[in-house]
Amino acid sequence: MSSLNFKKYIFYASQLVIFCVFTFSSGYAQDGKLKVKGKALDAQTNAPLIFASVRLFKQADSSFVAGAITTETGEFSVDAVAGNYYAVLEFIGYKSLKKSAIRLTRDNSPLDIGTLKLAASASTLDEVVVQGEKSSMEFSLDKKIFNVGKDLANAGGTAADILSNVPSVAVDVEGNVSLRGSNSVRILIDGKPSGLVSIKGGSGLQQLQGSSIERIEVITNPSARYEAEGMGGIINIILKKERKEGFNGSFDVIVGHPTNYGLAANVNYRRKNLNFFVNYTAAYRNTPGRSTLYQELYRNDSTFLTEQNSTSKLKGQNNNARAGIDYFFNDKNVLTGAYTWRISKGKRFTDIRYRDYIASLSNPQSITYRTQDETETEPNSEYALTYKRSFKRQGHELTADLRYLDNWESSDQYFGQRTVLPDGGPSGIPSSLQRSINDETEKQFLVQIDYIQPFAKDGKFEAGLRSSTRDMTNNYWVREQTSDGGWIPVPGLTNDFLYEENINAVYGMIGNKTRKFSYQAGLRAEWTDVTTTLKQTNEVNPRSYANLFPSVHVTYDMPQQNALQLSYSRRVRRPNYNDLSPFSTFSDNRNFWSGNPDLNPEFTDAFEIGHIKYFAKGSIGSSLYYRHTTGKIVRIRRVDENGFSNTRPENLATEDSYGAEFTSSFTPVKWWKMDGSFNFFRAVTNGDNLDANFQSDTYSWFVRATNRLTVWEKTDVQLRANYEAPQLTPQGKRKAIATLDFAVSKDIMKNNATLTLNVIDVFNSRRFRSITEGTNFYTETNSQGRLRQINLTFNYRLRQAKKKTKDVGEGDY
Repeated sequence: MSSLNFKKYIFYASQLVIFCVFTFSSGYAQDGKLKVKGKALDAQTNAPLIFASVRLFKQADSSFVAGAITTETGEFSVDAVAGNYYAVLEFIGYKSLKKSAIRLTRDNSPLDIGTLKLAASASTLDEVVVQGEKSSMEFSLDKKIFNVGKDLANAGGTAADILSNVPSVAVDVEGNVSLRGSNSVRILIDGKPSGLVSIKGGSGLQQLQGSSIERIEVITNPSARYEAEGMGGIINIILKKERKEGFNGSFDVIVGHPTNYGLAANVNYRRKNLNFFVNYTAAYRNTPGRSTLYQELYRNDSTFLTEQNSTSKLKGQNNNARAGIDYFFNDKNVLTGAYTWRISKGKRFTDIRYRDYIASLSNPQSITYRTQDETETEPNSEYALTYKRSFKRQGHELTADLRYLDNWESSDQYFGQRTVLPDGGPSGIPSSLQRSINDETEKQFLVQIDYIQPFAKDGKFEAGLRSSTRDMTNNYWVREQTSDGGWIPVPGLTNDFLYEENINAVYGMIGNKTRKFSYQAGLRAEWTDVTTTLKQTNEVNPRSYANLFPSVHVTYDMPQQNALQLSYSRRVRRPNYNDLSPFSTFSDNRNFWSGNPDLNPEFTDAFEIGHIKYFAKGSIGSSLYYRHTTGKIVRIRRVDENGFSNTRPENLATEDSYGAEFTSSFTPVKWWKMDGSFNFFRAVTNGDNLDANFQSDTYSWFVRATNRLTVWEKTDVQLRANYEAPQLTPQGKRKAIATLDFAVSKDIMKNNATLTLNVIDVFNSRRFRSITEGTNFYTETNSQGRLRQINLTFNYRLRQAKKKTKDVGEGDY
């Protein structure tokens, strides 16, 4: 697609957004429309209820008039003509509330019906009358919320499986996460850093059972309130925790093929001022994987060919326990203490076969067999203490958070290798046995304080500070067995790597609303001090820099829950521990992956314009975005004259990314629900600061669609399809990926339990294929880190409703 065609596309897409906006506006901004507004809060904590449902009915015949969804501050606004009404407020896990005697006239519009407080429901499930389901996907202008419990295909999966099907998000075969095509994304657990995604990066999410996740928030253009890390945005994984009165919980039992056994329990007990919560998951998996590689090496007017095949099995046992206490001093003060313990033990077996040729595949030279036998242990601990104070005026709050992370990982690997002639005869190359020890530790301390002060009618001032220190170590060595059975070090593969990081930040934000316009402007200052040290070679690399990160969000509210928002933010991607560590992976002794101690941070300016519309049967959101990045971090592959490759991250000059995204949720009839997303983007990458050939101008798109149908009473069927179009890279391209998931669930045992059968990747098509080219090589890869997975999950709920809304009239205001 040419640049001219792309400009036409952007023009047409922008016209579509504008057309949608004004169509909705003209359709609802009619003469005689008045307004009813109010606010929804938790009766116990006075916290705002976000995405609660508000519906307005005529008093005379109870006919539905209009509806709305509460904002992040719990506020709502519904348009209607003059008349007598009643309103119904509903939210998951709370008693419904009915506000009667609403008389709306031209003289009292906008009519403020005040603050409506909802009490947590302690009803047993047998007392619940199901009326409608909470959407599995919800939208606001600055983030999308993906409710895990409503997606049948997620049953029995891991956090990485769930993320791979969240709109705008992609997960590759190594577990690396990208957002809108950018692999620079910040992953948080309950809004804070977690040891689960530090040492191992996004791949650590494969150890977190999906049943412990409540929802996932995708924030594409964060404000100054959030840490500036993450060029592509922030993914916030919210774990389950209930606060309903009494004893309640949910329990899961999982069996699957290939081997997948799991247990999960989410238990909560609340009595008066105390709330206890416990979350425990245990899993045992034997995950098969496979990959192929074809490479051509050009040297001295000759072509050397290699065919590489690899199969692997990862046997893993994971245990995760999380427990805590909420203590409510009163309805204005709450203190929460929590402890998380994780331990993962794994055994990885890998078989690699290399076939070498000269000139053509009809001229074989040798066959090399290599095996990997790895034993890995990862114990992790996290301690958290949070205090929240709510003042007399609604929205006036102070929050303080302390966290300490203590993580450790130990890997012991043996590698055996032998080479034979094509006919199986001896090659004359001696066999070898090598051993690698890799011990890593991480200790991180974090303190964060946030303060919110309302002013005037709708104004709000926010300020906060954050300080974190992190120390990581990596003791790494490789030894080879001698003919007499002894072990000697392999030159250049023994060292101690130290990583010391200190990041301090302060921010301030101010926001207000004037009629239909609201704004939020903020500025964040961060001071970064990072030092890396290689002890054996005494290589010290210190980095210190200070940066300002402004953000601006301007919103225009339109009738009937339409809104338009323009936003800007500046972001950073700091090279992390894995990006900087110079140690190479060693399982494949021809293709090495390592970090780069000389890597610098990349900075991005992000602009976005978005529209969202809520209507009776669903919602639709659209956005146009642009990102300009300097110092773009890209993994570059280089191949030496022996055909051995090294891939490591390097800073390219710039990248400009343009895109349009559309998301929707629609329920045409009560037994059929559809969710969908479409993201089209262009990315222009310039790496001529390193090599004139490191250039790419790619057009690509992602589409996801989910259909969920209630085929008969208490039985649901779901189909979910994903497609990622091909994408050019500075050294080649990544080929298309298409997958289909299927699931069916049925409520049993008087609705106290649910049985779910799902098939993830029905056609076994989730394969990551790429082509990489250089001046002296051509490489094709095809890898599948997870084969088709079939899971059967039994979920039992004890005094805990399935995630559905309650019948109207549980409460009356």
